[in-house]
Amino acid sequence: MSDIEIARSVKGLPIQTIAKKLRIPEEHLLPYGHDKAKISLEHIGSLKNNPQGKLILVTAMSPTPAGEGKTTTSVGLSDALNRIGKKATVCLREPSLGPCFGMKGGAAGGGHAQVIPMEDINLHFTGDFHAIGAAHNLLSAMVDNHIYWRNESNIDSRRVTWGRVVDMNDRALRRINSSLGGISNGFPRESGFEITVASEVMAIFCLSESLQELTQRLGSIIIGYTRERKPVYARDIKAQGAMATLLKDAFMPNLVQTLEGNPAMIHGGPFANIAHGCNSVVATRAALAMSDYVITEAGFGADLGAEKFLNIKCRKTGLRPDATVIVATVRALKYHGGVSRDHLQQENVSALELGLPNLRRHIRNLSQFGLPVTVAINRFLSDTDAEVAAVQTYCEEMGIAAEVCSHWAKGGAGAESLAQEVVRLAESNSAHLIPTYADDATPWEKAQTIARRIYGADDIIADKKIRGQFRALLDDGYGELPVCMAKTQYSFSTDPALLGAPTNFVVPIREVKLSSGAGFIVVICGDIMTMPGLPRLPAANAIHIDSEGLIQGLF
Repeated sequence: MSDIEIARSVKGLPIQTIAKKLRIPEEHLLPYGHDKAKISLEHIGSLKNNPQGKLILVTAMSPTPAGEGKTTTSVGLSDALNRIGKKATVCLREPSLGPCFGMKGGAAGGGHAQVIPMEDINLHFTGDFHAIGAAHNLLSAMVDNHIYWRNESNIDSRRVTWGRVVDMNDRALRRINSSLGGISNGFPRESGFEITVASEVMAIFCLSESLQELTQRLGSIIIGYTRERKPVYARDIKAQGAMATLLKDAFMPNLVQTLEGNPAMIHGGPFANIAHGCNSVVATRAALAMSDYVITEAGFGADLGAEKFLNIKCRKTGLRPDATVIVATVRALKYHGGVSRDHLQQENVSALELGLPNLRRHIRNLSQFGLPVTVAINRFLSDTDAEVAAVQTYCEEMGIAAEVCSHWAKGGAGAESLAQEVVRLAESNSAHLIPTYADDATPWEKAQTIARRIYGADDIIADKKIRGQFRALLDDGYGELPVCMAKTQYSFSTDPALLGAPTNFVVPIREVKLSSGAGFIVVICGDIMTMPGLPRLPAANAIHIDSEGLIQGLF
């Protein structure tokens, strides 16, 4: 059975029943149909003094076309923890329509470790992304309108930095000319689109802990500069109030369930290769106040999502994982060892061993953060005992347990050994978060430290113009901000073809962007795009509605 067929075979519980498991009063539940709901901010505010549960961060080795199953493992682990008597909630990001119709397909887990309703979650869900896109584009329209009329803020139309967004992969919109067609349409200028998940509004949405903070951060967005190169903020054109109003309902976390009827909160969705890659803080904190264990994931490999989770989200909120899980697969390890995608189902222990240094570097990196680590081997039917044993032996030699998991086939029952190990690590209370860099390091030093300590690079490089931008950020008082590195997810380097654990390389920096509202500096490396394009054969080609009115081909 396909993922979507498995999801449809399970009749979910009424969302009110799921809410009762978290002791959410029915009057604080805003249902979207029978199987999903939002949780009122009033109830979330009442949880502030509740005891906090244990936070488990799920990440992965460097992604490959073979897939690793990070979301699937997060869901399976949550179900397994509930099976062994722990009150657990999984907190995930919302899927973007771009990857759903592009290369990746759905993002609600897989097999018997999924969140439901799968189709709704992957397609529009409760409309949060549309609200975020609308808020972003409202600001875009207000910027152009401000310039068109009196331009009291003296924005230089050549130095407008705020573009537009759409939640779709559309390379044709990366660079555009806007306001064409004459005087009545404004001042023509070059602009562009990013995908919604790369929007600073998305980052602000996921890092804010109240509507008041959300509004304040939105007002701190830099929209452009004057001729004297002084920054102009969203608050200068009085945009933050209307933007926050559009986000009011979206800001309430979404409650759904796993196939086994356990609570799942899915809220926010920044990419981890071009943004900070974590679900919303408000959802994470609420889940911690209502659960013994909260499982959350950070996007892509540990060099991207986990690094940003720990250096940005935890730094800004005081959150700290009690244990971390690195998801690995035999297939992905063989891919990093040089095996082509067409031959990954054939046993090849020697190639697997060549790929293991990739996993080793991720283990080393998380250990540098002062966090206890375990490895989840997400087992596929084609994996042989010899291949699995090779991974376990390698991890054991590093002093790390590697638990074999079959949650895709068996649901929570297939991840109970992983759940037991996670409980052991979390209950040891050995986590003591050590950031990669100090707050008072310069932005250049922060990017350099990440490249050297996390990626294994020799150094970072940039031309004179980019170095000047780094110095300007320091001179303008933004030096204390963390950096959000944007690079390919497929390699520790900026070259997606450099697999495994490459050495003797440098990280070229192409662009530096200040996200003053979100509170970080985006450092764009290599050829990474903030507006992806569709692949030669997009997933959209296979998605359709059959003769019975059912969605097919989603995943």
